[in-house]
Amino acid sequence: MAGGTTPRLEYDRSVFINCPFDPAYQPLFAAVIFTIQYSGFFARSALEVSDGSRTRLATLCELIAGCRYGIHDLSRTSLDQTHGLPRMNMPFELGLFLGCQRYGSGRHQRKASLILDSEPYRYQKFLSDIAGQDSLAHGDDPKTVILHVRNWLRTAAKLTHLAGGEAMWAEFQLFQRDLPTIARSLQLTPAELTFVDYRHIIGTWQQQRDPSRTLERL
Repeated sequence: MAGGTTPRLEYDRSVFINCPFDPAYQPLFAAVIFTIQYSGFFARSALEVSDGSRTRLATLCELIAGCRYGIHDLSRTSLDQTHGLPRMNMPFELGLFLGCQRYGSGRHQRKASLILDSEPYRYQKFLSDIAGQDSLAHGDDPKTVILHVRNWLRTAAKLTHLAGGEAMWAEFQLFQRDLPTIARSLQLTPAELTFVDYRHIIGTWQQQRDPSRTLERL
């Protein structure tokens, strides 16, 4: 569905994830997706789109247009060990999101962002144009990521009822324990799960644990 025609409820519950996809980041990525889904929102990522006829930029613009919220992790902007060059995709996508908020009309002006980094204020050394905007450091720790994302969603979306960070971390650990069994039931292994697979499994697991939880009823 095109971002410009996204229904109101879907738009207000959609969270664009702007982060690296390298293997070392996977534990953090898994924690971010889980927290978004467990909180009653819908995780979105460029990984959910596979269309060779479209450019990546077109995909990113459509996703950003369809999401009220954005999580931007700038922790992987250091020099690549192979090429000796910085990784600029995450700052670029943050710029697209902020530009959509600044120059878009209507609902786009209500967008909200969470900026994450591995160390406090490190981003100011390589992206000084956004100095002054709040960011949170996670220290490459999945539990800290869950606490940050949970607290941000609670505040940004003005939620009145949401499990606490410690409880959500405990649920994430239970989910990770159950994940291999669920994957096997789908004739998959955890290592080969796609972004869409993982998101779907979280929803199924959550619904089985508490059938009253839906996007409309939290």
